[in-house]
Amino acid sequence: MRLLKQGTYCRDEYAKLKTTLEEKTKALELVMSENQERKAQLEEMTIKAKNAEAENKMLIDRWMLQKMQDAERLNEANAIYEDMIDRLKASGLEQLARQQVDGVVRQSEEGAEYFAESTIPALIKHKIQAHEGGCAAIIFGYNSDQLITGGQDKSIKIFDTNTGASTRTLYGCLGSVLDLTITHDNKSVIAASSSNNLYVWDVNTGRPRHTLTGHMDKVCAVDVSKISSRHIVSAAYDRTIKAWDLNKGYCTNTIIFHSNCNALCFSMDGQTVFSGHVDGNLRLWDIETGKLLSEVVAHSLAVTSISLSRNGNMVLTSGRDNLHNLFDMRSLEVCGTLRANGNRVASNWSRSCISADDNYVAAGSVDGSVSIWSVLKADIVSTLREHNGSVLCCSWSGLGKPLASSDKNGVVCTWI
Repeated sequence: MRLLKQGTYCRDEYAKLKTTLEEKTKALELVMSENQERKAQLEEMTIKAKNAEAENKMLIDRWMLQKMQDAERLNEANAIYEDMIDRLKASGLEQLARQQVDGVVRQSEEGAEYFAESTIPALIKHKIQAHEGGCAAIIFGYNSDQLITGGQDKSIKIFDTNTGASTRTLYGCLGSVLDLTITHDNKSVIAASSSNNLYVWDVNTGRPRHTLTGHMDKVCAVDVSKISSRHIVSAAYDRTIKAWDLNKGYCTNTIIFHSNCNALCFSMDGQTVFSGHVDGNLRLWDIETGKLLSEVVAHSLAVTSISLSRNGNMVLTSGRDNLHNLFDMRSLEVCGTLRANGNRVASNWSRSCISADDNYVAAGSVDGSVSIWSVLKADIVSTLREHNGSVLCCSWSGLGKPLASSDKNGVVCTWI
């Protein structure tokens, strides 16, 4: 009887536990169902949040791009305005140059100091051991007594021509300096180097501003626009001429030609570039389009130097045929040929120059002499002898004097 009661009790307990288990199971299933719904809602909200974040990022990117484009357009507008102002100034200077009377601007004219009368150099003022190895590039600052030199020792030095003392040395060039130019505001010096690069320094601080890369062989020539400190051109032995924007620090145009270019220079308006080539030809290019505008045979051998007269009417070329030709800018016809017994061009990058008043031409020789010609008479008026090595470069101060020359031993002479 007791066992029967215990069995009945167990069955009742089992029934209760079973009922409780079923209730708990149903409750668990309900909770799991609700959890699944919450999980689905969470996933949906997560997707919406990610989509919103992506859309927000896209809107920010579009807004930033628009701001950058607006800034770029503003910079371009400012650059165009500056170029217009520079062209107006250059036009005024060019008109002033054309008003010269017997080669001398009337002293009452505004800006007369920019076109000083040059004298025939006769005496050496300073003899400076500027560089170890050759010195192939020298230039004067615009209307300044500063002389900038570049050498085979990879350095660029700035000298005060009044004292002959070095005032600053610019470092950072990784190859021999083959050519130099300076912006018309005297703020930046640009060097063409055998390391395939161009280097730009801030003159006031001596710090590098840019290293312009893109040429595949040694860069042998460089010039800066005469109306803008922003635009420069360079030539290298990779058969290219490149235009550069110094504000942006990169190449804006490349001209490819079959004959290597040894020398080049800008025209007065900054739109045309003159280039002298190994094949002896002088070529004119539209620097914006890269179109060849004109071509003329300048020398029977390689052109080594190109200089534009201060009034922009005449171009001087020198060649390995030991001739120095003057071309009329308007017709590209030879208006004078200068030569001298014993005057032999020293290298493919030997630089001659024109005096500030366009009355004289100076060119160095293998024998260490510097010859001075009268443009009007096409005859030698002076021969300067002080160098013990081949003279590689000549440069005439825009102030009228001094004349500077450099040689393969790194010696720089100034003459008055």
